[in-house]
Amino acid sequence: MQASTYAVKGGIGFGVQKRPTLLKGFGEFGRVSLGFQMTDRTACCGLRLGSIAMEAELTGARLGATFRSSAKPRSVKAQASGDLENAASTVPQGKSSGTVLPYVGVACLGAILFGYHLGVVNGALEYLAKDLGIAENTVLQGKCRWVVSTLLAGATVGSFTGGALADKFGRTRTFQLDAIPLTIGAFLCATAQSVQAMIIGRLLAGIGIGVTSAIVPLYISEISPTEIRGALGSVNQLFICIGILAALVAGLPLAGNPIWWRTMFGIAIIPSILLALGMSFSPESPRWLFQQGKISEAEKSIRTLFGKERVAEVMLDLTTAGQGSAEPEAGWFDLFSSRYWKIVSVGVALFFFQQLAGINAVVYYSTSVFRSAGIASDVAASALVGAANVFGTAVASSLMDKQGRRSLLITSFGGMAASMLLLSLSFTWKALAPYSGTLAVLGTVLYVLSFSLGAGPVPALLLPEIFASRIRAKAVSLSLGMHWISNFVIGLYFLSVVNKFGISSVYLGFSTICLLAVLYIAGNVVETKGRSLEEIERALNPTI
Repeated sequence: MQASTYAVKGGIGFGVQKRPTLLKGFGEFGRVSLGFQMTDRTACCGLRLGSIAMEAELTGARLGATFRSSAKPRSVKAQASGDLENAASTVPQGKSSGTVLPYVGVACLGAILFGYHLGVVNGALEYLAKDLGIAENTVLQGKCRWVVSTLLAGATVGSFTGGALADKFGRTRTFQLDAIPLTIGAFLCATAQSVQAMIIGRLLAGIGIGVTSAIVPLYISEISPTEIRGALGSVNQLFICIGILAALVAGLPLAGNPIWWRTMFGIAIIPSILLALGMSFSPESPRWLFQQGKISEAEKSIRTLFGKERVAEVMLDLTTAGQGSAEPEAGWFDLFSSRYWKIVSVGVALFFFQQLAGINAVVYYSTSVFRSAGIASDVAASALVGAANVFGTAVASSLMDKQGRRSLLITSFGGMAASMLLLSLSFTWKALAPYSGTLAVLGTVLYVLSFSLGAGPVPALLLPEIFASRIRAKAVSLSLGMHWISNFVIGLYFLSVVNKFGISSVYLGFSTICLLAVLYIAGNVVETKGRSLEEIERALNPTI
């Protein structure tokens, strides 16, 4: 009864009142076809100490929607314009009186765990290797790398399963289930008496952060009011950076207490338990509840998150987005269908673009670059990079709903291209030799700062925005899964490429990739700021 009531209201509203101004805000949509092409990848950032640089990468996760003209540009353009006009909500959006911030904060415990588990092994690896007898045994030394890389393997598995779990059990229940491998993994690492136990613990923790990487941005995007969704979505990346910094700080007592590494791993148990407890009090995503036919529960969730005065507005959006579609939830093979693949491929490509933009390389070589400038402290070098990362992400959060996702991506990749060029020249241009150390430090900090302004936080925010509700959870999981796979592969072969071509040539290649990303984003990525998820869905998926 309630759903049909909203549907009637929606029918009357859309028949009488349209918003032509929506076309101005969605100008790019009107110019593009409904065939899409993807070429992006998730945002990643990281802090690295010593030789374990690849693991401290942040992903945060990140992506744009790309749309290319089809063989019939005129008819498609007209169709897209009509769909966008019809996509406008007839209920004016006001300020939310709900209480969304506490629940975003609970979800961000998952982001902190994400960053913490990525960074905790950096300072602890040398000490745990000695404690477990790895350092003295050349046979076991090969397993030391597995302590690092097993987390990435587990994260790949977790990211692919996170979407299916979120669709089946809901977002909040999936968080609670995810706390199980996170807690057990941290406990096994903290109490490990053998390298095998440590590897198992890292694998479980990896599965946990893989699930987290998929459902944190998904949940935040679905519970956030439209007018602040960009700012709240970018908070995910900010807390990942904070998690890595927390791991760095947690390692400071190691010099005086070699057994402290066990405490470092054990600390992760606390936020894992708090995440499970917090989600027991957090509202479920109203969009998931609506898809399950739980209308009264969806309304209750909306009242909590957005305020009672916006229940009709949000329910109207949900109903209109689902009108004419009695389809079941999408399966994995649906993501590869002609209906969805071109837009799903956007996520996969953005993650790939971001991975090839060089974040791992900068993080990996930051310590040696800083030492060449006379900064001998690993902690100081990592702290400077981390501070630039956190600062840039905080700035991006304040600009996300003002400047928009697309402009931040262009600015970010443009700054990364310039920084990479500066780094490359500082290694090879003889005229700059007297200033090479200073320029290298400047290039590194500017690169990380540029990355954190857009390439880091934006893709993970855009993913849930551009995917239709029917495929959202699984499509986000697929995109993040491809990120973890590319992360693992590039981490495996990166040093071989550097040894063959030299770091300067590799940096120059990264700069070129960043420039290509700028051109790609300028011509294809669509702006989504200020639009509800349902408006975006109706615009990009007119058959729904």
